[in-house]
Amino acid sequence: MNFYLTYVLVATALFAFTALFTLFALYSERKISAFMQDRLGPMEVGKYGSLQAFADIIKMLQKEFIIPSSADKILFTLAPIVIFVSVYLGFAALPWAPGLSPSSLNLGLFYIFAILSMETIGILMAGWGSNNKYALLGAMRSVAQMVSYEIPAGIALISAVMISQTFNMQEVSIKQGILSDESILFLGVWEVSSIGGLLAWNIFQAPHLIIAYIIYFIASLAECNRAPFDIPEAESELVAGFHVEYSGLRFAFVFLAEYSMMFLVGMIGVILFLGGWNTFLPNIGSVKLSTWTTGMGWGIFWVLIKTLLVVAVQIWIRWTLPRLRVDQLMSFCWKVLTPLAFLCMLISGIWRLTMM
Repeated sequence: MNFYLTYVLVATALFAFTALFTLFALYSERKISAFMQDRLGPMEVGKYGSLQAFADIIKMLQKEFIIPSSADKILFTLAPIVIFVSVYLGFAALPWAPGLSPSSLNLGLFYIFAILSMETIGILMAGWGSNNKYALLGAMRSVAQMVSYEIPAGIALISAVMISQTFNMQEVSIKQGILSDESILFLGVWEVSSIGGLLAWNIFQAPHLIIAYIIYFIASLAECNRAPFDIPEAESELVAGFHVEYSGLRFAFVFLAEYSMMFLVGMIGVILFLGGWNTFLPNIGSVKLSTWTTGMGWGIFWVLIKTLLVVAVQIWIRWTLPRLRVDQLMSFCWKVLTPLAFLCMLISGIWRLTMM
């Protein structure tokens, strides 16, 4: 009984977090975009418009469920649930702090990729089930984009896994808390063996992973359908893409999945490349900065700060770069990102061989 109660509490906490993050991200995106365009953004509902996101949610909850008469009712109804649940379940394998992980899986990264692939099916269900040519076109564009960019993203992540030598996300974070012997030799640090801090992160243990992280970050924007990869929304057609026929709570689930996906892909990159829940402060002699700023509370703090900074960059890019054409999008994936990702994986293999 306690076993099931624990999982119910964890599931409830994760759902509450995704909902609160979506409200925070929605308000932040409006304010950041307004600042970049020299506007004010939300100002009327609450102090500095801080309650505008809550007002939007209340409005969505009050709207009626509308199903087009020609739609496939089963697919149309299930699609938003499949989209959200696939993203929501991805959080199960992510470590938030030392000893704090909803599920510590030995194949955690494989699990995340497997469960996130279900989102593609949900998007296709939404477009096909709507029986609307604009929704179907948006779904097909989105599916083609997501399937294509999963390849460089996955290869870039494998490059980091080859350095960490584990698929367990908690173990990846643990290994970035101290410097390995080969990294100490490479960086010329001879007097200490476990200083921790910034230099223990994967991108500094193996500098080519900086390129791998950039590849992953760009591909993750496409996975989230964020600008400049937001082709599924198709403003040229004056529709919102695969979810054009959705209203009320069903639209809210699609919206919630998009913002949850932003945090999820950001957190995956933080864990595999940017030290996970580890601090950037090192131990310097008797001053144990890394030790003092490592623990349950500190771990949650570092993960949140790092991931929110990544989300801020995602928002910044959305309001800075123009949308790519579909041919540019595919060419960039297959001709630039994928070869570079393979090169990073090759370097990771050579790196491990030379360090053995």
